[in-house]
Amino acid sequence: MKSRKKLVFWCSVPGLILALTLFSDILATQPVNEMDLDAVYTPPGDGHLLGTDHLGRDVYSRLLQGGKVTLAVAFLSVALSFVIGVIYGGISGYVGGWPDSVMMRILEALISIPSLIFVLAFQAIMQGGMWGMTFIIGVTGWFTTARIVRSEFIRLKDTEYVKMARMFRTPIWKILTGHLLRNSLPPLFVVTIFNLAGAVFIEVSLSFLGIGIPPSVPSWGNMLYNAQNDLLIGAWWIGIFPGLLIFLTILSINFIGEALKDPGRRRFHA
Repeated sequence: MKSRKKLVFWCSVPGLILALTLFSDILATQPVNEMDLDAVYTPPGDGHLLGTDHLGRDVYSRLLQGGKVTLAVAFLSVALSFVIGVIYGGISGYVGGWPDSVMMRILEALISIPSLIFVLAFQAIMQGGMWGMTFIIGVTGWFTTARIVRSEFIRLKDTEYVKMARMFRTPIWKILTGHLLRNSLPPLFVVTIFNLAGAVFIEVSLSFLGIGIPPSVPSWGNMLYNAQNDLLIGAWWIGIFPGLLIFLTILSINFIGEALKDPGRRRFHA
Protein backbone atom coordinates (compact mmCIF):
# COMPACT_ATOMS: atom_id res chain seq x y z
CA MET A 1 0.00 0.00 0.00
CA LYS A 2 2.82 2.38 0.89
CA SER A 3 4.66 1.68 -2.35
CA ARG A 4 1.45 2.21 -4.30
CA LYS A 5 0.96 5.61 -2.67
CA LYS A 6 4.51 6.54 -3.61
CA LEU A 7 3.89 5.47 -7.21
CA VAL A 8 0.69 7.53 -7.35
CA PHE A 9 2.54 10.54 -5.96
CA TRP A 10 5.42 10.28 -8.42
CA CYS A 11 2.98 9.75 -11.29
CA SER A 12 1.05 12.87 -10.29
CA VAL A 13 4.16 15.08 -10.47
CA PRO A 14 4.93 14.61 -14.20
CA GLY A 15 1.18 14.39 -14.83
CA LEU A 16 0.68 17.86 -13.38
CA ILE A 17 3.69 19.25 -15.26
CA LEU A 18 2.43 17.69 -18.50
CA ALA A 19 -1.05 19.15 -17.97
CA LEU A 20 0.36 22.63 -17.35
CA THR A 21 2.46 22.51 -20.50
CA LEU A 22 -0.33 21.08 -22.66
CA PHE A 23 -2.61 23.96 -21.69
CA SER A 24 0.16 26.55 -21.83
CA ASP A 25 -1.69 28.59 -24.46
CA ILE A 26 -4.57 29.03 -22.01
CA LEU A 27 -2.57 29.35 -18.79
CA ALA A 28 0.12 31.71 -20.12
CA THR A 29 -0.38 35.30 -19.00
CA GLN A 30 1.82 36.91 -21.68
CA PRO A 31 2.98 36.09 -25.22
CA VAL A 32 6.16 34.06 -24.80
CA ASN A 33 8.33 36.29 -27.00
CA GLU A 34 6.81 39.63 -26.09
CA MET A 35 9.57 41.96 -24.88
CA ASP A 36 9.06 44.79 -22.40
CA LEU A 37 12.30 46.71 -21.96
CA ASP A 38 10.71 48.74 -19.16
CA ALA A 39 10.25 45.56 -17.11
CA VAL A 40 13.70 43.98 -17.49
CA TYR A 41 14.70 41.70 -14.58
CA THR A 42 11.44 42.25 -12.74
CA PRO A 43 11.38 39.90 -9.72
CA PRO A 44 8.43 37.55 -9.14
CA GLY A 45 5.33 39.50 -8.17
CA ASP A 46 1.80 40.41 -9.11
CA GLY A 47 2.59 41.80 -12.55
CA HIS A 48 4.74 38.81 -13.51
CA LEU A 49 4.12 35.70 -11.45
CA LEU A 50 7.68 34.35 -11.88
CA GLY A 51 9.37 37.59 -12.94
CA THR A 52 10.91 38.58 -16.27
CA ASP A 53 14.20 37.90 -18.04
CA HIS A 54 16.86 40.17 -19.57
CA LEU A 55 14.50 41.18 -22.37
CA GLY A 56 11.48 41.71 -20.18
CA ARG A 57 9.82 38.47 -21.29
CA ASP A 58 7.49 36.75 -18.84
CA VAL A 59 9.28 33.78 -17.23
CA TYR A 60 6.05 32.00 -16.25
CA SER A 61 4.68 32.01 -19.80
CA ARG A 62 8.01 30.93 -21.27
CA LEU A 63 8.31 28.19 -18.66
CA LEU A 64 5.00 26.65 -19.71
CA GLN A 65 5.68 26.96 -23.44
CA GLY A 66 9.27 25.77 -22.99
CA GLY A 67 8.00 22.71 -21.14
CA LYS A 68 5.74 21.90 -24.06
CA VAL A 69 8.71 21.99 -26.45
CA THR A 70 11.02 19.96 -24.19
CA LEU A 71 8.42 17.31 -23.40
CA ALA A 72 7.25 17.10 -27.01
CA VAL A 73 10.82 16.43 -28.15
CA ALA A 74 11.23 13.82 -25.41
CA PHE A 75 7.97 11.95 -26.09
CA LEU A 76 8.31 11.96 -29.88
CA SER A 77 11.96 10.91 -29.82
CA VAL A 78 11.20 8.07 -27.39
CA ALA A 79 8.36 6.90 -29.64
CA LEU A 80 10.76 6.88 -32.60
CA SER A 81 13.45 4.99 -30.68
CA PHE A 82 10.82 2.51 -29.46
CA VAL A 83 9.75 1.70 -33.02
CA ILE A 84 13.34 1.33 -34.26
CA GLY A 85 14.35 -0.78 -31.27
CA VAL A 86 11.34 -3.10 -31.55
CA ILE A 87 11.88 -3.67 -35.28
CA TYR A 88 15.64 -4.23 -34.99
CA GLY A 89 15.53 -6.34 -31.85
CA GLY A 90 12.46 -8.25 -33.02
CA ILE A 91 14.06 -9.28 -36.30
CA SER A 92 17.29 -10.25 -34.55
CA GLY A 93 15.59 -12.29 -31.84
CA TYR A 94 13.01 -14.05 -33.98
CA VAL A 95 15.20 -14.92 -36.96
CA GLY A 96 18.22 -16.01 -34.90
CA GLY A 97 21.22 -17.73 -36.45
CA TRP A 98 23.88 -15.77 -38.29
CA PRO A 99 21.63 -12.72 -38.94
CA ASP A 100 21.20 -12.40 -35.17
CA SER A 101 24.97 -12.66 -34.64
CA VAL A 102 25.70 -9.99 -37.25
CA MET A 103 23.01 -7.64 -35.96
CA MET A 104 24.20 -8.03 -32.37
CA ARG A 105 27.81 -7.33 -33.30
CA ILE A 106 26.66 -4.14 -35.02
CA LEU A 107 24.59 -3.21 -31.97
CA GLU A 108 27.48 -3.86 -29.60
CA ALA A 109 29.71 -1.66 -31.73
CA LEU A 110 27.14 1.14 -31.60
CA ILE A 111 26.69 0.79 -27.83
CA SER A 112 30.45 0.96 -27.27
CA ILE A 113 30.54 4.46 -28.78
CA PRO A 114 29.32 7.20 -26.39
CA SER A 115 25.87 8.36 -27.49
CA LEU A 116 26.96 11.99 -27.17
CA ILE A 117 29.28 11.49 -30.16
CA PHE A 118 26.35 10.32 -32.31
CA VAL A 119 24.20 13.20 -31.08
CA LEU A 120 26.86 15.81 -31.85
CA ALA A 121 27.54 14.28 -35.26
CA PHE A 122 23.88 14.35 -36.24
CA GLN A 123 23.54 17.83 -34.75
CA ALA A 124 26.35 19.13 -36.94
CA ILE A 125 24.60 17.72 -40.02
CA MET A 126 21.01 18.71 -39.21
CA GLN A 127 21.81 22.00 -37.42
CA GLY A 128 19.22 21.83 -34.68
CA GLY A 129 15.54 22.64 -34.75
CA MET A 130 12.79 20.96 -32.77
CA TRP A 131 12.18 18.22 -35.33
CA GLY A 132 15.89 17.78 -35.88
CA MET A 133 16.43 17.27 -32.15
CA THR A 134 13.56 14.78 -32.04
CA PHE A 135 15.10 12.77 -34.88
CA ILE A 136 18.60 12.91 -33.38
CA ILE A 137 17.55 11.69 -29.93
CA GLY A 138 15.25 9.07 -31.46
CA VAL A 139 17.82 7.45 -33.76
CA THR A 140 20.47 7.37 -31.02
CA GLY A 141 18.30 6.07 -28.17
CA TRP A 142 17.04 2.68 -29.38
CA PHE A 143 20.01 0.48 -28.47
CA THR A 144 18.78 -0.69 -25.05
CA THR A 145 15.27 -1.23 -26.37
CA ALA A 146 16.59 -3.45 -29.16
CA ARG A 147 18.60 -5.61 -26.74
CA ILE A 148 15.60 -6.14 -24.47
CA VAL A 149 13.28 -6.97 -27.38
CA ARG A 150 15.81 -9.47 -28.74
CA SER A 151 16.27 -11.23 -25.39
CA GLU A 152 12.51 -11.38 -24.81
CA PHE A 153 11.80 -12.73 -28.30
CA ILE A 154 14.49 -15.41 -27.90
CA ARG A 155 12.97 -16.45 -24.58
CA LEU A 156 9.37 -16.43 -25.79
CA LYS A 157 9.64 -17.95 -29.27
CA ASP A 158 10.19 -21.45 -27.86
CA THR A 159 7.24 -21.34 -25.44
CA GLU A 160 4.34 -23.75 -25.87
CA TYR A 161 1.77 -21.19 -26.97
CA VAL A 162 4.07 -19.87 -29.71
CA LYS A 163 4.75 -23.41 -30.93
CA MET A 164 1.01 -24.05 -30.98
CA ALA A 165 0.46 -20.87 -32.96
CA ARG A 166 3.00 -22.03 -35.55
CA MET A 167 1.40 -25.47 -35.68
CA PHE A 168 -1.98 -23.91 -36.46
CA ARG A 169 -0.34 -21.83 -39.19
CA THR A 170 -0.98 -18.50 -37.48
CA PRO A 171 0.34 -15.66 -39.65
CA ILE A 172 3.85 -14.53 -38.68
CA TRP A 173 2.74 -10.96 -38.02
CA LYS A 174 0.16 -12.21 -35.51
CA ILE A 175 2.78 -14.30 -33.73
CA LEU A 176 5.18 -11.36 -33.59
CA THR A 177 2.62 -8.83 -32.36
CA GLY A 178 0.04 -10.90 -30.50
CA HIS A 179 2.37 -13.37 -28.77
CA LEU A 180 5.94 -12.13 -28.69
CA LEU A 181 5.66 -8.35 -28.59
CA ARG A 182 2.61 -8.39 -26.35
CA ASN A 183 4.39 -10.48 -23.73
CA SER A 184 7.49 -8.31 -24.00
CA LEU A 185 5.63 -5.11 -23.10
CA PRO A 186 6.26 -5.06 -19.30
CA PRO A 187 10.08 -4.78 -19.53
CA LEU A 188 9.75 -2.60 -22.64
CA PHE A 189 7.50 -0.20 -20.78
CA VAL A 190 10.04 0.13 -17.97
CA VAL A 191 12.97 0.82 -20.29
CA THR A 192 10.84 3.32 -22.23
CA ILE A 193 10.17 5.21 -18.99
CA PHE A 194 13.91 5.50 -18.36
CA ASN A 195 14.49 6.48 -22.00
CA LEU A 196 11.99 9.30 -21.54
CA ALA A 197 13.97 10.72 -18.61
CA GLY A 198 17.14 10.39 -20.69
CA ALA A 199 15.55 12.20 -23.63
CA VAL A 200 14.56 15.13 -21.42
CA PHE A 201 18.10 15.28 -20.06
CA ILE A 202 19.69 15.19 -23.52
CA GLU A 203 17.46 17.95 -24.89
CA VAL A 204 18.08 20.15 -21.86
CA SER A 205 21.83 19.47 -21.92
CA LEU A 206 22.28 20.28 -25.61
CA SER A 207 20.11 23.38 -25.43
CA PHE A 208 22.00 24.50 -22.32
CA LEU A 209 25.24 24.17 -24.30
CA GLY A 210 23.73 26.25 -27.10
CA ILE A 211 23.66 23.43 -29.68
CA GLY A 212 20.11 22.18 -29.19
CA ILE A 213 16.79 23.91 -29.75
CA PRO A 214 17.33 27.30 -31.47
CA PRO A 215 17.30 30.29 -29.06
CA SER A 216 14.21 31.70 -30.78
CA VAL A 217 12.18 28.69 -29.57
CA PRO A 218 11.61 28.61 -25.80
CA SER A 219 12.59 25.38 -24.06
CA TRP A 220 13.77 24.56 -20.55
CA GLY A 221 17.31 24.07 -21.81
CA ASN A 222 17.30 27.42 -23.61
CA MET A 223 16.00 29.15 -20.49
CA LEU A 224 18.90 27.75 -18.48
CA TYR A 225 21.33 28.74 -21.22
CA ASN A 226 20.07 32.34 -21.17
CA ALA A 227 20.05 32.44 -17.36
CA GLN A 228 23.78 31.77 -16.91
CA ASN A 229 24.77 35.42 -16.82
CA ASP A 230 21.55 36.50 -15.13
CA LEU A 231 22.38 34.48 -12.02
CA LEU A 232 25.58 36.51 -11.58
CA ILE A 233 23.63 39.73 -11.21
CA GLY A 234 21.13 38.26 -8.74
CA ALA A 235 18.25 37.43 -11.10
CA TRP A 236 17.90 33.97 -9.55
CA TRP A 237 14.30 33.41 -10.67
CA ILE A 238 15.24 33.13 -14.35
CA GLY A 239 17.22 29.92 -13.85
CA ILE A 240 15.77 28.45 -10.66
CA PHE A 241 12.26 27.76 -11.94
CA PRO A 242 13.16 25.87 -15.15
CA GLY A 243 15.90 24.06 -13.22
CA LEU A 244 13.38 23.00 -10.58
CA LEU A 245 10.94 21.69 -13.18
CA ILE A 246 13.69 19.79 -14.99
CA PHE A 247 14.82 18.24 -11.70
CA LEU A 248 11.30 17.23 -10.68
CA THR A 249 10.45 15.84 -14.10
CA ILE A 250 13.54 13.65 -14.44
CA LEU A 251 13.45 12.58 -10.78
CA SER A 252 9.78 11.58 -10.86
CA ILE A 253 10.12 9.67 -14.15
CA ASN A 254 13.08 7.73 -12.76
CA PHE A 255 11.16 6.93 -9.57
CA ILE A 256 8.26 5.65 -11.67
CA GLY A 257 10.62 3.45 -13.63
CA GLU A 258 12.18 2.05 -10.46
CA ALA A 259 8.75 1.35 -8.96
CA LEU A 260 7.67 -0.56 -12.07
CA LYS A 261 10.78 -2.78 -12.11
CA ASP A 262 8.85 -5.68 -10.60
CA PRO A 263 10.53 -9.05 -11.11
CA GLY A 264 7.22 -10.74 -10.50
CA ARG A 265 5.44 -8.73 -13.17
CA ARG A 266 2.44 -10.31 -14.82
CA ARG A 267 2.78 -11.67 -18.33
CA PHE A 268 -0.01 -11.79 -20.84
CA HIS A 269 -0.48 -14.98 -22.77
CA ALA A 270 -2.74 -15.53 -25.72
